[in-house]
This record gives sequence, C-alpha cells and structure tokens, in this order.
Amino acid sequence: MGRLFGTDGIRGLVNNYPMTPLIALKIGQAASLVFKKKGNNRIIIGRDTRVSGSMIQNALISGICSAGVDVYLAEIIPTPAIAVLTRLFSANAGIVISASHNPFFDNGIKFFTKDGFKLSVTTETKIEDIVLNENNQNLFADNKIMGSVYKIPDANEKYINFLLNTLSCDKPFFGKKIVVDCSNGAVSSIAPVIFEKLGASVTTLYNKPNGININENCGSEHPENLQKKVLETDSDIGFAFDGDGDRLIAVDESGNTVGGDQIIAICAKSMKEKKLLANDIAVSTVMSNLGLTDAMSQIGVTHLKTRVGDRFVMEAMVEHNAVIGGENSGHLIFLDKHTTGDGIYAAIKLFEAVQSSGKSLSVLSECMKIYPQKLINVDVLHKPEELFSVKEIKDVIDDVEKSLNNKGRVLVRFSGTQPLCRVMVEGQDKDKVEIFCKKIAGTVKKVLGG
Repeated sequence: MGRLFGTDGIRGLVNNYPMTPLIALKIGQAASLVFKKKGNNRIIIGRDTRVSGSMIQNALISGICSAGVDVYLAEIIPTPAIAVLTRLFSANAGIVISASHNPFFDNGIKFFTKDGFKLSVTTETKIEDIVLNENNQNLFADNKIMGSVYKIPDANEKYINFLLNTLSCDKPFFGKKIVVDCSNGAVSSIAPVIFEKLGASVTTLYNKPNGININENCGSEHPENLQKKVLETDSDIGFAFDGDGDRLIAVDESGNTVGGDQIIAICAKSMKEKKLLANDIAVSTVMSNLGLTDAMSQIGVTHLKTRVGDRFVMEAMVEHNAVIGGENSGHLIFLDKHTTGDGIYAAIKLFEAVQSSGKSLSVLSECMKIYPQKLINVDVLHKPEELFSVKEIKDVIDDVEKSLNNKGRVLVRFSGTQPLCRVMVEGQDKDKVEIFCKKIAGTVKKVLGG
C-alpha cells in the first residue's frame, strides 16, 4: 500500500485505496492512538454533501470508538467550522470528510489539531505508520472502555456565531446586494444565512445538494453562472465557495472574477491602511501571480512565497507572525481571527474592505496588475519521484524558460491530491504564454500520460 497523505489530507476515488471503509476504520483507530491523552477523549467529525460521506463517516466512527475515544458529530458542515468546533469542545482532534473542490466520486479525510491547525508532517507520518504497519493487527481498546457517539445539535449555529462575533457591528452590509454560489456543498445552509444576518439582500445559487451535484459546474471552480447572476441582479458582489467551504472566488459588480491573489492584495492593502497588518507581511505560494509581488512592493509589504499547499502558507505565517496569506485558488487565511482557510470569513473580510474604502470591488482590484498566466492540468498515469529527472520534460522546460528571457516563469509540479501534473507558464505576452504552456503540457502528456 502507498502512503496516505497528500498536500491536504488523504484523498482519492471512493472505494479505491485509500478511500475505502476498511482503511477509514484503521485511520480512525490510528488517529485515536496518536491523539489520545489521559482523561476524557473526544474527536469531532464533520463532512460535506457527498453521497459517500456517511459511509466514510461510519467507518471512521467504528475505528475511533473501538479505540476507546468518543465521537462528536457535526454532520454536514464546512471544513473551517470543524477547526472552530475542535477548539470550542476542547477535543483531541477534528476530522473532516471531504474532497474539497473535487467531483462527488472522490472523497477525503482531513485533520485538525486540538488548536484548530492542520497536522504537521510528523503527525501525519505517525498516523500513516500505524495504518500501514502490518504488525498492528489489534488496535482495539479493552471492551470495557468503548467510545460513544454524540451529535452536536447546534453545530451550524456555533459556527455562524463565531463568524458574526468577528465583526464590530450588527449589520455592516445593510442594503447591499450579494449573490452567493454554494456549490451544492457544505455552505448551502450556512452562507445565505450569514449574509442575511449581516444585513445584505442575498440571491442564492446551487444550494440544493443531492449527494452527487457537489461542485458540478458551479462553485469556485466554475463561477460563470455567478458572473451572469451578479449582472442580472445588479448586485454589488458575488461569492463562490467550493464543496467544503474553505475556498473563495469573488465576482465584482461588473461580472469579473476576483481570484485569491487579488483578494490578498485588496485585503492586505486595507489592513495596512488600518494598521492591522502585522509586520507588513503577506504570504502566498509559488503559484501566485507575479502581479501580487508587484502590488505588495508598491505599498511597502513584504511578499513571502511557500510551497503549494495552505499548510505551508500557514507555517510561514506562524513563523513570521503574519496575519494574511493564501493561494490564488481561493484558500485564504486570516490568522488574527482564524486558524485555517475559510471561504465565508474571507468573503466577509473582502466585503469589509470594499465597504470601508467606499469604492467598488472592480476599482479596488486595480491595485494589482495580473500578468498573463496559463495553467493546464495533465492527467498522468505515474509520477516519477523527480519530475525534472525526465530528460524530455526538463529539455522542454529549459527551452521555454530561455524563450521567456527572465520576463516570466515556468512552474511544473504534480498535484498532491489527484493524478495530475500541473503546468503553469506566466509572462508578459498572453499569446506566447499559451503557446509555451501547451508545448510543455503536450510533452508531459506524451511522456507520462500513456
């Protein structure tokens, strides 16, 4: 069996390794052993709207309870809410069953520590070692100390109250028109309620999950219908979330998408003006647009870049005492109030910046010039440990970098959660960027795609 954890928890095709009930049971047992302490032990579990969520949840419950730990069920709820509830209930850990923005036939398992942060690589390895060790035949607790299962009846309300309590006034968005795309996911019964409580007039899209329509032509990966609805309703802003609610893509009043990099730029500028930007630092990944670095430089903010993955962004934020960071995909972290990426909270922070500036989102977005960038995801049959050890791929990348002549960049990497190779090219000339990206992607497909 291969390793379990990728860049964001454990993820894969349901009923295929590692997303099978048997492995989920063992993961539940292993997590219980890793996080167990003296006294009362409890683990919070939540899930998104995938049809396979209940199956994986029940397997995890069996594993956790058989190891002598109690389970507190939040049922369908956004990923960041589990970080909040884990702290609120003083739980040993939190678990989310979700494959984020992936289609319904995928699922995954994510963990939070008792403090609401993603796991370290060291802790992930401890869980993996227990699950994958064939000598661990019996991880069951004594039959007198089985764990029990409890439901959290007001889990959504506790999360909503957490978000509302981050604001200084009751209805800061009174009179504003907002369109919300819930991606038929975990925010479907939460996001519209929150923005209505904040005083906005809300139009809601894709809030009728049926187990298989999560992320289907909607949400942060597909904001096209949100763009149309913002224009149709003459709304001030639109928000698109992903299936588990930890990503945000916005749409301005003119129907233009506003990605994670732009949201970081807008919010960092607003926070600096209010003297709320600790150490004048913003953190993102190497996938961020070069325009973000330029925008931060213009306002005297240091822009730090990390490996791809919100966990690495968080690690850098903690190390450098930064309060804002994220990814262009829409994972956005505001560490002054939260411990993980939260799409709804990011939407609140963005709209706060719009409100306090007295300007429209389209005008605020002008603080960052976006360099032409092309990203192609290539399906691959295998992933060599060293991508650049494949001569044909290395040669084509070297050739493109030479052609860019230090006026752009190339980033080629394997996805940590899917059988994909991501090819990104960025530069000053849009047409050349597209040609170069297709050239590299074509080579990757020929060599690794079968």
